[in-house]
Amino acid sequence: MRKYLEGDMVIWAVVFLLSLVSAMAVYSSTGTLAYRYQGGNTEYYLLKHFSIIILGWGLMYGIHKVPFKYFSRIAQILIWISIPLLAVTLISGTSRNEASRWLTLPIINLSFQTSDLAKVALIAYLARVLSKKQNDMDDFKEGFLHIVWPVLAVCVLIFPANFSTAAVLFTTSMIVMFIGGVKVKYLSGLIAAAFTGAVMILLLSYVAPLEKVGLGRVETWKKRLETFASNEESPASADATYQTDQAKIAIAKGGIAGVGPGNSSQRNFIPHPYSDFIYAIIIEEWGMVGGIGILFLYLILLFRGLRIVHKGTSTFGTLLAFGVCFALVFQAFINMAVAVNLFPVTGQPLPLISMGGTSIWFTSIAMGMILSVSREIKEDAESSYEPEGELTHV
Repeated sequence: MRKYLEGDMVIWAVVFLLSLVSAMAVYSSTGTLAYRYQGGNTEYYLLKHFSIIILGWGLMYGIHKVPFKYFSRIAQILIWISIPLLAVTLISGTSRNEASRWLTLPIINLSFQTSDLAKVALIAYLARVLSKKQNDMDDFKEGFLHIVWPVLAVCVLIFPANFSTAAVLFTTSMIVMFIGGVKVKYLSGLIAAAFTGAVMILLLSYVAPLEKVGLGRVETWKKRLETFASNEESPASADATYQTDQAKIAIAKGGIAGVGPGNSSQRNFIPHPYSDFIYAIIIEEWGMVGGIGILFLYLILLFRGLRIVHKGTSTFGTLLAFGVCFALVFQAFINMAVAVNLFPVTGQPLPLISMGGTSIWFTSIAMGMILSVSREIKEDAESSYEPEGELTHV
């Protein structure tokens, strides 16, 4: 396997294990969905999801073979594609659950969240700009403004329809910029401004309707925050309370060892058990042992990402690998925190596990970028090593 799968073998192993868990969890949690829409054919969603995973692995394998230096130029192109796509999605995208997050491609009729593309593009572009602006970090105009404008553009366009994704991406960008050498006073001012803006929009929703200005989703965030803060059911927040209550029941049933794979009963009651709340189903079937195991796999992924940063010699490569790795793990932590009611409902899927289409493919592309960086670090280390006593010239 080492001949074909290059780079960090631990990351390959973690991705393989998470994909295996994904196939089993999705198969178990789509029973009700199959009964409703596929006449009880439970294998339909398993085979569909499995084919998506296989294609994702193909994308990851192909990307990891590309020298990571090329991602710098590709990111420059993608960021200029992503921003207009986000704007089009916000204005006339496909709406689901009162949120315009999807863009449907004509002819092939394929829908995808433009924010998935924007996340990868922004992190890669941020790594590119930070690596090129190392000598201008103290200059507000030539350094900070050049670095921060794509972050603001992307997050502002995602914010109206998907607050949680915008918050995750903004937080990831702040950490990447901090590691990349941006001055703390600049970051502090930006964080304060973003927090103040979000609070003002939330407060404004109490005195004026925001649907006419494209901020109708603020009402959803407000209800979820109120529900989480009070932990009480009300007519205005029954949906969020119902989801978290059913997830709590699933976790309580799971106990230490779980009820066994495929034996979940709460999959019939939790909305979207195959995506947003799949972690609760995993705990119900595999217990606390399985839940901690999944958490441990993501921690390993984060650790290997930090190891790449420690060993890397390219500023762009290390920032790219860390930024992408942190974004995936951070999203996973949020999803798991929501499932165990430590965080308000967000709608964030569990990376590499939740059922999805293009989201899995973009995640696979991101993992391929990490593996590309680790592959070249490994090759550089091997090429610089000369066994003692070996003749290098004749």
